[in-house]
Amino acid sequence: MSKTKKIKTAVGVADRTDPYYALGSSRVESDKFWRWGDDNLFPAALALMARRSTTHRRIINDKADYISGKGFTCDEAQQPQLAAFVRCVNGRGESLRQVLGKLAFDKSLFGNAFLEAVTDPGHTFLSLYHQDASRCRVARDSKHVLLHHDWAAFKPAEARSLPLYPDFEAQEDGTLRSIVHYKDYEPMFEHYGLPAYIAGLNVSAIAYKTDQWNISRLDNSFQLSGIMVLDGDVDNEQDAYDIISAAEKRFAGKPGQVMFMVKNTEETDNSKFVPIASANEGDWKLLHDQATSDIVVAHSWFRSLSGLDYTTGFNAERILHEYEIALNTLILGEQQELLEPIRTVIERCLHCEASSLQVI
Repeated sequence: MSKTKKIKTAVGVADRTDPYYALGSSRVESDKFWRWGDDNLFPAALALMARRSTTHRRIINDKADYISGKGFTCDEAQQPQLAAFVRCVNGRGESLRQVLGKLAFDKSLFGNAFLEAVTDPGHTFLSLYHQDASRCRVARDSKHVLLHHDWAAFKPAEARSLPLYPDFEAQEDGTLRSIVHYKDYEPMFEHYGLPAYIAGLNVSAIAYKTDQWNISRLDNSFQLSGIMVLDGDVDNEQDAYDIISAAEKRFAGKPGQVMFMVKNTEETDNSKFVPIASANEGDWKLLHDQATSDIVVAHSWFRSLSGLDYTTGFNAERILHEYEIALNTLILGEQQELLEPIRTVIERCLHCEASSLQVI
C-alpha cells in the first residue's frame, strides 16, 4: 500500500540558479504526494543497483537502444512541419530520437518515465522535454506530478508542479504545460509502475557481490586469509592494539583478509601464520553464473542480445532469431506505448497528421 507524506504548500521565487529552467510555475498545487517506496527513495536504489551490476546495466542499455532505434521516419514531402519538429523538439536542440532514448532508458530502469509537453494558448509551437523519473513524484490528488532535484533533502519551496496529461495548465511564463506519465502495470501499485525485472533485484545484488569478492581477492594478490599470531611481550592491552594496528596497516591487505593476535609465547613457540583454507571457489563461480542467467530471465530478455554467449562463439543465426522474438514481443510494443502520447500531442498542438511517424 502506498504511503503519503504531508508537505506544506509554498511558493518559490525563480532565480538564475533555478534547476528547472524548462519548467513552469513554482507553486506546489498539492500539499501531499505519494511515496515511491517506503522511504520515497526507491528510484535511487534502482539506479544504484544498475550502476553496480554489469549484466543488469547492459540489458537496460540495450533495451533503450533497441526501443529508440536509429531515429524517425515520416512523410517529409507532405508534412515538412512534422519533419522539422522531429529534428528539433525543444529549446535544448534535442531530436525526438534523443528524447525517446531517455524515456526508453527510464522506462527500462524504473518502470516509469515522464515527458513534459510545452505549448502556448494559440498552439503556435510545441516543445517536448524528458524529465528524470527519479525527480518526479505523483501528487496526492493524482492529477499532478511534483518535481524536485533531491527528494532526500526535500524542500517544498524548490518543488514544481505540472498537471498530468491530457490536462494543460497555464504557467507564469505564459506557456501551457503538461506531463505524460508512462508506467508499467503492476497489481496493487496504482500510482507508480514497477520495472519488469523486479523479481531479479536479489540476483542482481548477488552478481554485484560476487564481482566484489573477486575484486577483493585481486587486491590481496589471491593470498590466503588467516590468523597471524605475533610473539610479543606487552604490559597492557593498549600496547597490543598498537602492535596489531601497525601490522594491519602494513601487511593485512584488504580488510578482513588477515586477523592479527598478540600473545606471550614460550621460547619454542614463535610468531606464526595459521591459514584459513577455503575450497568454495567453484561454488562462487556457479553462484555468479546462475545469478547472471536469472537476471536475463527477470528482464524477459535473451542471452545472445546481452553479450553473454560470445565466449562460446559468435552465432549470427541465433542472434537474429532472438532479436526477431524480442522485436515482436517487447521492442515494438514499447515503441508504440511511448509514441502514442507523442503523436496525440503533436496532432493536438501542431495540428498536423502524425500517423506516419515511425521509429527506424
